[in-house]
Amino acid sequence: MSIVPVIMAGGSGTRLWPLSRAAHPKQFLRLHGEDTMLQATVKRLSGLDIQSSITICNEEHRFFVAEQLREIDKLGSIILEPVGRNTAPAIALAALTVKDDPLLLVLAADHVIQDEAAFNAAVVRAIPLAEAGKLVTFGIVPSEPDTGYGYIKRGNDFGEGFTVDEFAEKPSLEVAQGYISSGEYYWNSGMFLFRASSYIEELNKFRPDILEQCKASVMDVKADLDFLRINKETFESCPAESIDYAVMEKTSQAVVVSMDAGWSDIGSWSSLWDISEKDGDGNSTHGDVILHNTHNSYVKTDERLVAAIGVNDLVIVSTKDALMVAHKDSVQDVKIITANLKARSRREWELNHEVFRPWGKYDSIDSGDRYQVKRITVKPGAKLSVQMHHHRSEHWVVVSGTARVTNGESTFLLAENESTYIQAGIVHALENPGKVDLELIEVQTGLYLGEDDIVRFEDIYGRVTQ
Repeated sequence: MSIVPVIMAGGSGTRLWPLSRAAHPKQFLRLHGEDTMLQATVKRLSGLDIQSSITICNEEHRFFVAEQLREIDKLGSIILEPVGRNTAPAIALAALTVKDDPLLLVLAADHVIQDEAAFNAAVVRAIPLAEAGKLVTFGIVPSEPDTGYGYIKRGNDFGEGFTVDEFAEKPSLEVAQGYISSGEYYWNSGMFLFRASSYIEELNKFRPDILEQCKASVMDVKADLDFLRINKETFESCPAESIDYAVMEKTSQAVVVSMDAGWSDIGSWSSLWDISEKDGDGNSTHGDVILHNTHNSYVKTDERLVAAIGVNDLVIVSTKDALMVAHKDSVQDVKIITANLKARSRREWELNHEVFRPWGKYDSIDSGDRYQVKRITVKPGAKLSVQMHHHRSEHWVVVSGTARVTNGESTFLLAENESTYIQAGIVHALENPGKVDLELIEVQTGLYLGEDDIVRFEDIYGRVTQ
């Protein structure tokens, strides 16, 4: 029976701030290896007999998903969730849109698997159980009494797995130690294998309200470029619920298959330190880092030099616009910082210094009262929307490449060292007609310089026009 991977690519990854932001979360970052976490998730399936994947993501991240999957030639289908409703509805969307009732291999896009052969072997062992109508969950063989994971208690032997005795919430350290000592508990990985029809049947038993809304949402699925759009108004009415609460903790069809494959959900900076290569002092360094008398620390910098002297057990992460220093025992509290930033409407909780768009990216170089400077990169063949700003004027200077510029009634080419001035209220557009990246400097001036001061008239990427 064929297997369709279902990649869950939602989530904000706030516990890995300041590298992971709401607009560019961890699943789209290169945190462990050369590939992004999404790309690594898809590429590790090459040893299995699978069909094209289904990736489920939100509207804001759709171009990340498409671009990164296209880079590895594994685009597949991309279902856009207009709002987040947790995993039970998301998986239902996939189950309702596939054909011929395949097995669905449900995976998170932000997990690390260090032993791909062991991962594939666990999936293969689970196939007969899923073909027989069971809902298989993969239990990670625990290496320590971790309080950051939920647990699954196994029951009686059942084929290559075990019946599920119970799901346990994240425990205290004392309780977790008891779990490990018993040898009967696994970490709950959040990975599953089952027939599409089996999941729909069990969801209908326990949460028919979720299934009803999901069915209504896919009644008029619309193709948009590389994406499948479901009905927004209907899906907004769908209850939000995880697959564990909605189905797995209630069904009698759940079985658990053990997996010992170097798994980590990279839920914190300390867990990333755990799986990273380290020097003789237990330090994991990335970027321009100098250490002296420092031990068991994780230090990462995007650009500037970071020096650490006489410290132990720290996480130090430096980006272009933020510096975070935390003790490894306190990294779970990073989410408190991001919540604080969000409550204060600070851009650092959502946006990186470097912001990616479907046409390329921009980097905020400098800003002050009534001005802002950006470095803009436009990919070959890409085009910004035809737009207008009410409150700001812009001056564009081409650094490299060729720009096709629309400035009011005129359209013309600009080469290196050439420029144009766009007055507030003038309709304009920017396109890269060349075969190499277009780099330019944009200087904005005006009373208001927010990103929401854009009136779009045309956009080739299907973004909302005004």
